[in-house]
Formats: sequence, structure tokens, C-alpha cells
Amino acid sequence: MVNSKTNKKSMSVGKAIGVGASVAALSAAAYLLFGPEGKKNRKIIKGWSVKMKGEIIEKLEKAKDVTEPIYHKVVDEISSKYKKMKNIDPKELEEVIGEIKKHWKGMIKGSKPKAKKK
Repeated sequence: MVNSKTNKKSMSVGKAIGVGASVAALSAAAYLLFGPEGKKNRKIIKGWSVKMKGEIIEKLEKAKDVTEPIYHKVVDEISSKYKKMKNIDPKELEEVIGEIKKHWKGMIKGSKPKAKKK
């Protein structure tokens, strides 16, 4: 017989991991659009860049653990598909990719819980 306490504990750990990945992905989107350079980012957003960022966020949500190398790998994987498209200016694509990659540190900084003072 399966111990119900162990089963509940493993389900809550799984839920916590899923919630953590979702928070990281949402933090990425929010930081890109509303962070220090959000106004500039919103101006350069085109339909393809919104779609690309959405695909990146979806892939990050599926990841169990999001680290900087994983973040950059996901960005590279998704952007390689967009590099093959003829209707996208390569220079503009590189700018968007550069902006997305630069936001890793700000994302992590914004997603860490603040320590409580005792």
C-alpha cells in the first residue's frame, strides 16, 4: 500500500516546481515589456517577435529547472527557427535576441523572494 503522506508530499513538490517555472517565465515576459527598458522594447515589438517570445516562455514553463545556460539554450533553439524565415530582418532579429538574453539577471533578481527582517 502506498503511504498517502509520501504521495501528497511528492505531489506538492511537483506542483511547486511547476509554479516556480511558471513564475520564471512570467517574470521574463513582464521584465521584457515593463522593465527598465520596457518602453523601448514595446516599440520594437513586431508580430514575429511576440510569437517568438511566447514560444520561449512556453518552453521555459515546461522546464523543471531554469538556469542561465538553459535559458540561453532555449532562446537559441527558438530563435534558430526565426533565422530561417525570409520576411524577418536578420539585424532586427539579432537585436531582439540580444535584448532577451540580457534580461536573465534582471529576471532572476525580480523573481527572488525578499528576505524577511527579524
